[in-house]
Amino acid sequence: MTAATTASPTSTAPTPGQVWTRARAILAVVLILVVAGIAFAAVRSGTNYGQLDPRSADPKGSRAVAELLEARGISVTVVTTLDEASAATGPDTTLLVAGPNLLTRSQQLRLNEATTASAGRTLLIAPGPGATARLAPGVRAEAHHAVSALAPSCELPAARRAGTADLGGTRYTAQDPAAVSCYPSAGLPSLVVLPTGTSGDTVVLGSPDFLYNERLDKQGNASLALQLLGSRPHLVWYLPSLTDPSATADDNAPGDGSEEQSEGGTRDEAADESSFLDLVPSGWLWGTLQLALAAVLAAVWRARRLGPLVTEQLPVAIRASESAEGRSLLYRKANARDRASDALRAATRTRIAPLVGVPARDAHTPDVLLTAVSTRVTAPDQDLNTLLFGTAPATDAALVLLADQLDALEREVRTS
Repeated sequence: MTAATTASPTSTAPTPGQVWTRARAILAVVLILVVAGIAFAAVRSGTNYGQLDPRSADPKGSRAVAELLEARGISVTVVTTLDEASAATGPDTTLLVAGPNLLTRSQQLRLNEATTASAGRTLLIAPGPGATARLAPGVRAEAHHAVSALAPSCELPAARRAGTADLGGTRYTAQDPAAVSCYPSAGLPSLVVLPTGTSGDTVVLGSPDFLYNERLDKQGNASLALQLLGSRPHLVWYLPSLTDPSATADDNAPGDGSEEQSEGGTRDEAADESSFLDLVPSGWLWGTLQLALAAVLAAVWRARRLGPLVTEQLPVAIRASESAEGRSLLYRKANARDRASDALRAATRTRIAPLVGVPARDAHTPDVLLTAVSTRVTAPDQDLNTLLFGTAPATDAALVLLADQLDALEREVRTS
């Protein structure tokens, strides 16, 4: 007995082996996802370009329009720095700026100076308020609107030949009376052609959607793209990069228009319309969604399931007297005389019911049980009702007395 009471209790914590058994499946799934992601990235690392990239065959890329232009004899050159873009401008060149909002204020002013003096064509893709004010003076960016199939509603030959196209997005207003406004969305144009110099112009587009591979064969998108980008024999596709050395140039340098410098920064505030999600490649967003779905499925797989109770063998055999004593001590510690008396009365009724010929289903029905018991004992019916169906004792002594009376009643029924 002493050895049994001094022995350490059985631990219910999972062992290292159990932890490994439960976790190895999840670790295997995570490892497979990581290996697959690395392999997928390695396979596509040589051909995976960004949105609106003329080298990209993705739905949001622009490789299709670039190949159509090259088939018409127009050279397409991709540049990523401001110096390359400025050096490539000229009267026989079309400069497409894919991300004007990513340029700093000083970069925008330098680019505008180079394009204005080039007498060529400059296409600005969805510039925000700041970029529009610096790269297309006289044009102001207005509220954003949904992209949809719009009619040209203007006299621009390229727009009239193309017809309906997928435009919209950022809308603009032009103060220059010589500017041509096309493809109005909710009353404001989403394409503005602003003459610059003698023979050059700047085309402001509110959305790049008509240049995407997935939309090039819709509406008159291909015709509009080829006419806007193919008006000169050379097309320079400028993809601004955050690693461009010119991005770190001092905004207060001579000739950079420092009178327009914003407070405390050298970065352009025109990028305020591009949210963080707009700058994240679509592959990362889909990958995050897949990981979230995998986490939900793993949680459902490993979640606790509530099913029917399962009978299990006890690790040790416990005598009934010990179990009854342990339960009584718990009742006493909780001062639960009501529960204890209910348990005693219910057990007595269950045992004496078959002795007096009462079915088990009626063992706890006062009218049936009391009538049958009263024929076997000498106690009055009122005392039997109080004894078998009465209220809880008020003291521990009364509870002990109740137990003795119930025991005496059961003995009398058995021997009668």
